[in-house]
Amino acid sequence: MRVIIAGAGSVGRSIARELIGHGHGVTLIDKEPAAMKVSSVSEADWLLADACEISSLAGAELETCDVVVAATGDDKVNLVVSLLAKTEFGVPRVVARVNNPKNEWMFDEAWGVDVLVSTPRIMTAMVEEAVAVGDLVRIFTFHQSGAGMYEITLASGAGVVGQRVSEVPWPADVALAAIIRGERPIAPSPDDTLENGDELLLLVTSAQPETLAALQELLGAAPATT
Repeated sequence: MRVIIAGAGSVGRSIARELIGHGHGVTLIDKEPAAMKVSSVSEADWLLADACEISSLAGAELETCDVVVAATGDDKVNLVVSLLAKTEFGVPRVVARVNNPKNEWMFDEAWGVDVLVSTPRIMTAMVEEAVAVGDLVRIFTFHQSGAGMYEITLASGAGVVGQRVSEVPWPADVALAAIIRGERPIAPSPDDTLENGDELLLLVTSAQPETLAALQELLGAAPATT
């Protein structure tokens, strides 16, 4: 997979290292010479250019990439990059970083964004998750589909503890995506048994109040935290 990342700051470089570690090709774009820390991610291609300029994106051959990541520290820049990537170059998937949660409402398909990643919201969710065993916490939302990823750490009194995954009457709009047990991620199978302290990652395709209420009742959770 070929990925182009706009923004070669610490976030962009970290994403690049992870992707390269998984065998993907990465190009980093930034207009600031000080950001050209090529030795920090030497396996990536680097381009000193303004990612808000169509000519710069054409020079990076955006039309040949699979994913664009708008990862700068400026929400306005990330919106422009996302829009150009989708409308001018037809990039199949655009992921955009949101720095200010108040701007989240703009990061949708109208601006070419397939997935938004709100760093402050994710950090808030992680804090809430860490201190709230038994609480259903929204991690992020896929804006194109409206689906949400939720997390809950099962308390000892949860009704599903001791049940196999196939025995749990999951709501129709809920899918168990992963179980994290200790430090070990588990791809859930029908025969896996849920245990006290398991961290469940749940994909909820409908965030209707009745769906979340059913999920909360099933898992013995407190109201969802957003």
